[in-house]
Parts: sequence; C-alpha cells; structure tokens
Amino acid sequence: MSNRVTFYEVEILDCKTKKQLCFLDKIESYARINDIRLMFHKYYPEWYPARQSIRLDPKGKSLKDEDVLQDLPVGSSVTLYFKDLGPQVGWTMVFLTEYAGPLFIYFLFYFRLPFVYGLDAAFTSSPHSVVNLACICHSFHYMKRLIETIFVHRFSHGTMPLRSIVKNCLYYCGLAAWLAYYINHPLYTPASYGQKQIVFSLIMFLVCEAGNFSIHVTLSNLRLDGSKMYRIPYPTRNPFTWLFFFVSCPNYTYEVGAWISFTVMTQCVPVGLFTVIGFIQMTIWAKDKHSTYLKEFKDYPSHRMPILPFLL
Repeated sequence: MSNRVTFYEVEILDCKTKKQLCFLDKIESYARINDIRLMFHKYYPEWYPARQSIRLDPKGKSLKDEDVLQDLPVGSSVTLYFKDLGPQVGWTMVFLTEYAGPLFIYFLFYFRLPFVYGLDAAFTSSPHSVVNLACICHSFHYMKRLIETIFVHRFSHGTMPLRSIVKNCLYYCGLAAWLAYYINHPLYTPASYGQKQIVFSLIMFLVCEAGNFSIHVTLSNLRLDGSKMYRIPYPTRNPFTWLFFFVSCPNYTYEVGAWISFTVMTQCVPVGLFTVIGFIQMTIWAKDKHSTYLKEFKDYPSHRMPILPFLL
C-alpha cells in the first residue's frame, strides 16, 4: 500500500504590509523552504532566493533552506511572510574584498608614498628591521586569509547583504591604515626589550597563525559532503586542534593570540587598541556560536567555553 502524499496550500504575505504576494497550490509535504524560495522567484524574478527572508512570523527568524514543510508547526494551509534582504554578495567575494583591502593599504604606508608622510619622507625606508618584519607578518596574515577563503572555507550561509560588505571593508581598511600609519612612521621607535622581545613575539605569532589555519581546516573537513548543517567539532591528531578540548571557537582564540603577538612585536598603542576591538568582536561571535552549539546538541561538551579556556 503506497503512502498518501499530503499537499499544502502556501500563502506568502509581505512582512510589512501583510499584502498577499503569491499563492502556491498543491505543494508536496516534503518540499523544503528552498523549494518555496525558487517558486516565489518565478513570480518575482527581481527577488532571487538569496534576497528572500521567508518566515513563519513577520518579526520571527528566517527559516532555513533545508527546513521541510511538513516538519513546521503549520496546518495544510500555510501562511509565510517575505522580507526583502536587499542585494546580496557571495561570501567568497566578501572575504576576498575584506582581506585584499588591508593588504594593499598597508603597503601605501610601508613604502611611504608622498601623500602619506610628506615629500621629505617619500619612498624612504625605516632603519628598524622590526618595521620590515611587521610588514611581512601583516602581509602573511592577510595572504593566509585570502588563501583560506579560496581553498579552505566552506560557508554555511551563501551570501551577505551588500550594505554589510561596505561597512566591513571600511572597518578592516580603516583600522589597517590606522595601525600602518604609526608602525611605518618616520618617528617610530622599536620594542623596549630589543631583539628578544621581537623574536619571542614572532615565534608566538607564527604558532597562533598555524593554529588558526589548523582549526579552519578542521572545520572545513566537517563539511566535505557539502552539508550546511552544524556538527560538533572535536580535536584531531593535530596538536593545534587540541584547544577544542577547552573552547568552542579556537580559531578566534588563535586569532587574538596572533594580534597580541603582533602588538608585543611592534609595541605600538594603535595595534593594541586594534587587538582589543578585535577581541571584543570575536568574543561576541564566539558566544553566539557557542550558544548555537548548546541549542543544537544536547550532548555538547559542557566544559567548553566560547573563546578563552576556563574563563570566557
């Protein structure tokens, strides 16, 4: 005896006006929200799926692409709400833009172009070797990010609003220009404890960069099958991943460690402030992801903290 197929009637209303935008008849019970987005796109070609926020409640959260109609708390007649998210940009392009900007801007200050420090200092070089080392480390950091974006990262969300990428680029490029101005300034003075301080901070910087890369590879391997579902990350044989024993987002832990090392290396106040700002933002992201893990998985390790072992 064959299973009986249930059909749904789906009405989609505008989130603000509550005006009916379209009515979909005889939708299979196993249809996903992504299928609804594609059907809606046929009625309104200007609202491609990535621009659509489909919700059960006008003020609620967007439903996920993989949510199945029959699993939602609805009857056979379903009312969904649509909100236009605006123009979208793919995450790969987002990160390439965000990371290429600081990489390029730093060189403007490192090579001391005429409009930066004036004609007297134009195209001169710093007598301090740590300035050259700082440029190498800064460039390495963002080049690593670009390589990871192209070859490593697997994104759970396909796009970001265009307005957000403009804001993020201003953030990254503005702060990169701020710290680069002082590190490459003709009056810059190097670390108080000399070569020992610089070498120690360089070693810590490289360790943290290697750790950050290892975590990104481990997280990417969780989605080798193309799935966008959350999975619990666990330590592997790679020692850099053992931080997963203690925190949910060790990639942020290593990132903060790298910038602390860069601060110690350059002994520059703007770099320290940049590190503090970055730590605050990454803590917010880490707490959000940690909270998501706790909601998604009942067996999630209870001893893990969001970003700092045993503390935060």
